[in-house]
Amino acid sequence: MGTPREVLVRVPASSANLGPGFDSLGLALTLYDEVEVTALDTDDVRVEVEGEGAGCVPCDERHLVVRAMRTAWHTTGATEDGTVPAGVSLRCRNAIPHSRGLGSSAAAAVAGAVAACVLAGRDLDAERDTLLQITAGMEGHADNAAASLFGGFVVAWETAGNTAQRFHAVSLEVHRSIRPVALVAGGESLTSTTRGLLPERVPLVDAAFTGSRTALAVLAFTQRPALLMAATEDRLHQGYRRPAYPESADLVDALRARGVPAAISGAGPTVLALTEDGTVPAGIDLTGFTELPLAVDDTGVVVETG
Repeated sequence: MGTPREVLVRVPASSANLGPGFDSLGLALTLYDEVEVTALDTDDVRVEVEGEGAGCVPCDERHLVVRAMRTAWHTTGATEDGTVPAGVSLRCRNAIPHSRGLGSSAAAAVAGAVAACVLAGRDLDAERDTLLQITAGMEGHADNAAASLFGGFVVAWETAGNTAQRFHAVSLEVHRSIRPVALVAGGESLTSTTRGLLPERVPLVDAAFTGSRTALAVLAFTQRPALLMAATEDRLHQGYRRPAYPESADLVDALRARGVPAAISGAGPTVLALTEDGTVPAGIDLTGFTELPLAVDDTGVVVETG
C-alpha cells in the first residue's frame, strides 16, 4: 500500500490545569475539530475554515495546522527524502472555540502534526513520543497537547537539560461518574496575557497547598470523585489571574458554593464544572456563558485515510 494522499484527523478539545495542576493536568473532552488534508502535486497551500475561527484565522502558510505540518516534517526528517507532498489542501471544520481555554491551539497543532506523519507514510504508534515533543513544543507545555493526543485524564511533566525527550505524559482513565460541563465565556483570553499576571515566586505555604491538591486530583479524577471539591482547589495561578476574567472567577466561586467542583479551564475564560449529572444547579447566573454538557474523550486523536 502506498503513502496516503488524503487524511481526515479528528481531535478533541481539552481543559488544562483543572484547578491546581498548572501546566501538568489535562482532560480530553468530547468537542472536536476535524481537519481534512489532501496532498497536492503543486506547491499550493489551500485552507478552508468552517465554524470557529472562520474569517479570522489566516488561510495560508501561517495557519497553525500548516505550521504544525511543516514542523513535523522537519522534525522527523521527512523533508529530506522527498516523501512529503509538494502542497496541501486543508478543510477545517472547527467546533472548539478559539481563545476560550479549551485547547484550540493544541488541537490544531495535534491535527497538523498527525496529518503530516500520516502523509509521510510514518507509523503513528511509533511516532507517539515524537508527536508529543512537536505539539507540546509548539505550545510550550504538554497538558493540552497530551490530552488531545492520548485522550482521558493526563498527567504531564517536563525534563530539563539535554535529554532527548523533554516532554512526557501518561493518560489515565477517568471515573465514570464525572460529567464535565463547559461554561464557555463569550469573551476571549490569551494565554500570553494571563501568564503575564503570574508572580515569579509564591509563598511556600501556597506552593505546598497546591502540590498536595495536584496529587489529590490524580486520585479524585480516576478513583474517588467525592474528593474533587478539595482536589480542584488552587493557590498557584487562578487568584492572580482573576483580574483577567472576573466574571469567570465569580462563576467558579458560585458553583463551588453550591457544592460543584469547578475551575477555570486552562487560561480561561471558560469555566469547567465537574458534575455528576451533566447539569448546573438551578439559580446559578450564567449570563455571558454558554452551557455545554460534554463527556470525557478517552480515545484522543483519530485518523482516517483515503
